[in-house]
Amino acid sequence: MQRSKQQKIALHLYFINPMYSMQLHFVILGCLLLSLFSCQDKAYEQDYVIYEVDPKQEAIEMYYHNEKSVPIRSLGNLKEFLALRNKELIFAMNGGMFEPNNIPKGLYIEDGQQLQALDTLVGGKGNFYLPPNGVFYLTEDHKADIVVTSAFKPHPTIKYATQSGPMLLVDRQINKVFTQGSTNLNIRNGVGIKATGEVVFAMSKEKVNFYDFAKLFQDMGCVNALYLDGFVSRAYLPSKGWTQTDGDFGVIIGISQSKK
Repeated sequence: MQRSKQQKIALHLYFINPMYSMQLHFVILGCLLLSLFSCQDKAYEQDYVIYEVDPKQEAIEMYYHNEKSVPIRSLGNLKEFLALRNKELIFAMNGGMFEPNNIPKGLYIEDGQQLQALDTLVGGKGNFYLPPNGVFYLTEDHKADIVVTSAFKPHPTIKYATQSGPMLLVDRQINKVFTQGSTNLNIRNGVGIKATGEVVFAMSKEKVNFYDFAKLFQDMGCVNALYLDGFVSRAYLPSKGWTQTDGDFGVIIGISQSKK
């Protein structure tokens, strides 16, 4: 990565010129680090669709079926579903694995109502059962969290929840079942939580292994992160020029705003 003229000047002032005060050195170093992190974020966006959101500022919601109990299924259908309610879709992606007939696999809570029970099976087949799996949930007071399934506690304040697996990060550490350099490549999407409470959604634009996908969330400062699904994954983020509207899902995670 080539450094800009400003970055080179900052490095020169920090490491070469002893006449500057310690306070100025810290200011310069801070600006330099912010610049480098900004470059890193931009580099990630070449390979991933990324949306960071403060759930207290933007409402994260989950969708499964319409008022007639018909599964919504695709991001385009969700966009139309919200448009009929005078809402504009800002961001969306599939929100977990599903059974035949688009039935969510594992725990699913929508608008405070549990539609599917927590799946506590140990040793099952498929990515969902790679240990440990986990739950991504949101409370009525707009707090988000991700916990391993064994630590999940039902509570009446939980407004939305989706279960999936495996966990990508647990307490900032990459899941030990992943292998660095693995050739198990696929399109993948997931969600992470920062210590600040911000939520990070990400989907790979190209095939990636589990380890590298988990590393993305670790590098972005997430404490815990959960894998949502693989090759079927789609994302809708028009602000970044990414507008997939197809798909055939169970749970869909979306963020919308009222039309003006």
